Amino acid sequence: MFSKSYAVDPQHIDFQGVMDGLFYPFYFEWARHAYFSEEFGINLDQLFELGHMYVVLEYRMKFKKSVHRNETVVITCHVEKHEKPTRVNVVQKMFVDGVIAAEGNFVCTCMIKGRPSIPQVIKNLI
Repeated sequence: MFSKSYAVDPQHIDFQGVMDGLFYPFYFEWARHAYFSEEFGINLDQLFELGHMYVVLEYRMKFKKSVHRNETVVITCHVEKHEKPTRVNVVQKMFVDGVIAAEGNFVCTCMIKGRPSIPQVIKNLI
């Protein structure tokens, strides 16, 4: 399973000494982009220039444990089949010291010339 580590940015810590809930999706996004790049060779910036827009259509997150100042988070990613053939679920978990801090399911697609699609390299994994 793909994973990526990130030191928690001190600017993402709120007055209570924990990461503001607003920032959890950003860490998930950074890991998801790295996942597509490192696992599939999909460079989202280059493909955007060609008119391919990788987008999140919806997501659901569950917070399990607070992330604190000076901690490192490890984000895992894998794709699962979605009920619609032009979408995939990117299932992600955020860990701190091996304990789940948050879970997310991100429903994604790629828009090519205004039409949703899933690249073959990703379909092959489902």
